[in-house]
Amino acid sequence: MRHMLAAGLLATLPAMMPAAALAQAASPIPRLESHDGRHALMVDGAPFTMLAAQVNNSSNYAEPLATAWPLLDRIHANTVEVPIAWQQVEPVEGQFDLSFLQALLDQARAHDKRVVLLWFGTWKNTGYAYTPDWVKLDARRFPRMKTSAGKDHGVLSAHGKATLAADLRAFVKVMEYLRDHDPQHTVIMVQPENETGSYRNPRDYSATANALFAQAIPSALAKATGKRGTWTQAFGAQADRAFNTWYVASYVDAIAAAGKAAKPLPMYVNAALAGPSNVPDPDGVASGGPQQDVLDIWKAAAPHIDLAAPDIYDRTSANVIQYLDRYARPDNALLVPEIGNAREFHRFFYAALGRGAIGYAPFGIDGTGYFNFPLGARDLDEAALAPLVQAYAAVGSIMRDWARLAAKGPTWGAAKPDDGAAQTTTLGKWTITASWGEWQFGMKDWTWLKSEPAPWGKEPVGGVAVAQMGPDEFLVVGDHVRVNFAATDAAPGALVLRVEEGGFRDGRWVTARVWNGDQTDYGINLIDRPQVLKVTMGRYR
Repeated sequence: MRHMLAAGLLATLPAMMPAAALAQAASPIPRLESHDGRHALMVDGAPFTMLAAQVNNSSNYAEPLATAWPLLDRIHANTVEVPIAWQQVEPVEGQFDLSFLQALLDQARAHDKRVVLLWFGTWKNTGYAYTPDWVKLDARRFPRMKTSAGKDHGVLSAHGKATLAADLRAFVKVMEYLRDHDPQHTVIMVQPENETGSYRNPRDYSATANALFAQAIPSALAKATGKRGTWTQAFGAQADRAFNTWYVASYVDAIAAAGKAAKPLPMYVNAALAGPSNVPDPDGVASGGPQQDVLDIWKAAAPHIDLAAPDIYDRTSANVIQYLDRYARPDNALLVPEIGNAREFHRFFYAALGRGAIGYAPFGIDGTGYFNFPLGARDLDEAALAPLVQAYAAVGSIMRDWARLAAKGPTWGAAKPDDGAAQTTTLGKWTITASWGEWQFGMKDWTWLKSEPAPWGKEPVGGVAVAQMGPDEFLVVGDHVRVNFAATDAAPGALVLRVEEGGFRDGRWVTARVWNGDQTDYGINLIDRPQVLKVTMGRYR
C-alpha cells in the first residue's frame, strides 16, 4: 500500500510543481567535476567546452550587448562572458533592478548561447568604478585602503565589513534571480568580482589591518602551507602581499558562498598578471589577486571558489605557455577567461585546449567600436579574427566529445612559438611532433623541387591539440601545422595505420574519408580549413 501511495504521489507531482521548478529539476545544474587531476565542466549533464568570448566592460546594457551576437556567430562561439555591475543592480541602496539580467538571458537564449556572468562589484581591475554612487561617496562606511603613509588608496579595503555586507547582499539578489528565472541554466558559470587586488600598495595599512597583520597567520593557512608565526615570520619579503591575498580571497569566498547558497553554479576568480616570475614585486603586481605564485593561499582562503584563472595579454609565446602550465593544476581546472583578441593570440587556443582547458575567451568581442589596442587588436576585421574562426569551427563540431576525452585521458596542445621551433611530446608509446611553415606536400630540405616559402611561415599562426583515445588512437585538431607521429622506441615496424577525417555521432567516431598517399606521405598537414582527424598508429611484425 505504501508503494502504491508513493507511486500515486509521484504521478501527481508534475501537476503540483511550477513550470520553472519542473524545468530546473529536469535540467542538471552546471558543475565542475574533477577526477585524477583532470577536469570537466558539466552542462546539461555532459562535458562541455566553452568556446567563448567576452564583451567589452561597459557592454552590460541591452543595446550595446545586441552588437555582440553577429560577431559571436561569426567566430562560432557557444558562450559569451558578460558583466553585470553592482551600480546597475542597486543604483539606490536597498532598491534592486535586475532588468539587464533578464535582457541578457533573453538575448542569449534567442541566439543559442550560454553565459558566464561577471560580477563587477567591490573590485573591477582592482578599482571600484562599478560600485554604486552611494558606495563611492561614503568613504567612512566603505573604507578605502590606506597607504603606509596613511593616505587613501583608490581601492576598497578587504577589511570593510559594511562593504562586504552590501556587496554580498546585491550579489545574492543576482543569484536568486538566476535561481528563479533561469531554470534552463543559460548562465553556466559566475565570476564574483574581477581582477581583485591593489597596484602600488601591497596591503591595507589601516589600524584594523595593522592589528591583524601583527597576529599569527590563520590556522587554515598554516595547515595548507606548512608555515608558522606572524605574517612577517611566515612570508618574509612577501608578507604584505600574502596578508592581502588571504583577506581578499576570504572576502570573495564569503560572497561566493552566499551566492552558491541561492544557486550553486560554478564560480571562478580571474587574475591580472604581472609577468611570469614566481614572486613578482609586491608593489608591481595586483597584490591580493590570484596570481600563479599565490594560488595555494587562495585555495586555503576560498574553498567556495572552484578555480582561479589567468587573464592573458602577454604576446610573448614562452610567457603564455608558462601561465597556462602554472594554472593547469590537478586542483585547478584551466580556464582562460580573458586573452587578447589580436591575430597572434588565437594560436594559444590549441595550447590551452591541450592542457585540458574547460574554456577560452578572447576579450572585447562586440560591435560597439571600442578596441583595447595595444593589448588587443586595432580592429576586429577578417584578418584579426580568421585564426579564431577556424579554430572554433573545428573544435565546435566536437566540443562535447573533446571535453569527454580530456576529462578521462591525456591531451596535448602546442601553439607555434615565436621562434618557430618544432614542439614535441610523448603520449604513451608514441612521440608527436608539431612543425610550422610547411606546405601540405613535400619537405623543406628538398633541393630538387623548388617552392616558394609557405606564406604563413613567418606569421604567428598555427597550433594543434591532440587527445589520446586509446593506446594507439588519437584525436587531432589544428591548423597551419604539420603533425608527425613516431614510436618512442627504436624498434622497427612502427607506422601510421590510418588517418580518418570525420567527427562524432552520439559519442561514436564516424569516418567521412580516409587520408592516404599525398595526404599522409609528408606528415599530417592541417592548413586553412577546419578539420578533425582520428589517427591510428600500429606496428607490423
